[in-house]
Amino acid sequence: MGFRLTGLLPLTFFLAQAIHYWRVGGMGNLLWMCNVGNLLLAVGLLLNHREMIRAAAIWTIPGLGIWIRYVLFEYDFVVSSALAHVGGILVALVVLRRVRMDRTAWIYAFAWYLVMQVVSRLTTDPRLNVNVVDRIQTGWENTFSSYWKFWILMTAVVAFCLWAIGIVLSWIWPMAQTSVCDPS
Repeated sequence: MGFRLTGLLPLTFFLAQAIHYWRVGGMGNLLWMCNVGNLLLAVGLLLNHREMIRAAAIWTIPGLGIWIRYVLFEYDFVVSSALAHVGGILVALVVLRRVRMDRTAWIYAFAWYLVMQVVSRLTTDPRLNVNVVDRIQTGWENTFSSYWKFWILMTAVVAFCLWAIGIVLSWIWPMAQTSVCDPS
C-alpha cells in the first residue's frame, strides 16, 4: 500500500466510530480528541502533510491511555472504539518511522487541542462534556472552585504532556541531520 493511501486506515477507524455513535445516538462523542485524531491522521497522510501526521501521532498516546482508563475499564468493549484507539496508534507509530518527529511538533498538537476545545464547546451537548470543555472532570470537583481554574491548569498540563511526548518521539525518530557545507 502506498504511503499516502495508508491514510485510508485511520479514515476507516474514524468512519467505524461515526457509524457506532450514529447507531447509539451519541454523535457528539465523535469529537473526542482520540476519535477526531484519526481523521486528522487520515487527512495528514492522504495530503502528505507532515505536521498533521505528527500532531495526530502525538495525540494517539494520551488518547490510548485515557481510553483504557475511562472507556475500556468502565464500559463494554466496542470494536470500533478499539480500532480507533489501538489501530490509530499503530498506524501513527508505523508512519513516524518515515515522517520522523521534530521538536516543534507538539506546538501543532497543542494548537489542534485548542481548536478542538472551541469546536467541542460550540457543537456538542454539554452533558457529554466532550474534551472536558463544559465542566470539571468528575472526581476533581472538590479540588477546583471554578471550571476556568480547572481548564487553565488542565491546558497547562496538556501542553506539558504534549511537549514531553514530542520530545520522546523525537528521540526515537529524530529528524535527519543536514550538513552545512563550508565553502571556504
